[in-house]
Amino acid sequence: MRDIVFTRRSGWIPQVIREDGELKLMLGAGADVNHDPRTFTFGIGEAHLAVIREELARHLLLWSAVVPLCDAAGTRGPLDEDAAVALLDPILLSAPADVDATFQRIRWARGPLISHGADIDLLERGQVCAAMRPATETSDAKRTQKYHADRRRAERGQILGILDTALLMYTGQYLHGATIPKRLPDAVDPTLLPEVMRVIATAEQACAGLRIGRDPRRGKRGTDKRDWERMAATVEAAVRRAHPGLVDDAVQTVSFLMCSEAVDRTRSAPMDDDEEAVGDSAESGGSARKTSLSFTDDRNAEKKWLRSHPRTATAEFWEFVGDRYAGNNEVFTVEDEAMGEGLQFHFYADSIARITTARKGEGGSDPEYRVEYSLVDGTGGYRKLLSAFVRGGCAALDEHGSWMSDAADLERARRRRDAAE
Repeated sequence: MRDIVFTRRSGWIPQVIREDGELKLMLGAGADVNHDPRTFTFGIGEAHLAVIREELARHLLLWSAVVPLCDAAGTRGPLDEDAAVALLDPILLSAPADVDATFQRIRWARGPLISHGADIDLLERGQVCAAMRPATETSDAKRTQKYHADRRRAERGQILGILDTALLMYTGQYLHGATIPKRLPDAVDPTLLPEVMRVIATAEQACAGLRIGRDPRRGKRGTDKRDWERMAATVEAAVRRAHPGLVDDAVQTVSFLMCSEAVDRTRSAPMDDDEEAVGDSAESGGSARKTSLSFTDDRNAEKKWLRSHPRTATAEFWEFVGDRYAGNNEVFTVEDEAMGEGLQFHFYADSIARITTARKGEGGSDPEYRVEYSLVDGTGGYRKLLSAFVRGGCAALDEHGSWMSDAADLERARRRRDAAE
């Protein structure tokens, strides 16, 4: 039979119970193989119970010292009760100086102490008893999260200043740098908000006019990784020039915010809005605009497009790619059968081939084709080439890229490009 003898307001602070007539400390820590919390108990004496009742600080210190023993038990192992019992007198019944000395020798968990209000500076100096003077029964989990976040940054050499902290609070990335950033002005001290907004304004000006386009290879909502990298680099360079005192984490959270917002704008726009990059001009071959095209992939799937369709050829093609692209299906072709010309997209290598009919087949002979290759600068480069082709055919592609007639030259150029990146 188990009876609760003493408990505090916070449910996680260890309780004192009486089980089969014996006093025990009971605490939840760690998890089993099903990720359910594990519960551990070990025996204590009446003198220990008296201190636990009267001194919150000692109670919390004992908890922090026992937690590593619970962690060591893993998902199904037993608690080392002898080691736990050996902690009782040194922590609960010894003089403060001796308690501090004990904590110099053992492993202990800072999280429970910090969440219950311990003075972090004193904890770091090993003055655990003095650190627990401001402790409270109620806990603040965010205080511990903030501590661990600061420790992780310090391990990377990132010591935050006041403005650095304010920027991370503004984007919601102070505790978890991997979260999607937001604009949270209410999270910032009002006296610091104007300075934060000056940094944000610098970033906004730096990326004005830049965009992050779609990349159908990454799914229907996928966006261009290279566009993201360009925008991030542009923003970071501008912010560092204008605000040289900021640490990397602060600069990167601002660039992350700008890029995330650009991605949101792209994803909320209709597909037709992010294509047709080349103007309908004489130089683009506007008079040769396509009226009928065929889209194919490496698995012999085919889709037809006619100018009478409600959507543009480029929008239809990128949707075709988004539906069909896979790791073993990375070559797509756009063909104008009537004109005998087309584009072949080599998505696996960021390259493209334009194909024109040099001589039509006559008398049963096969036609002859002229194939020229070019490297492509990511999805944005593909979009420009496709749009130019739709508007003016292969002739309109001369001004876009450097075209090579030898596949070996293309491969050498690709290797040089990859080595330079």
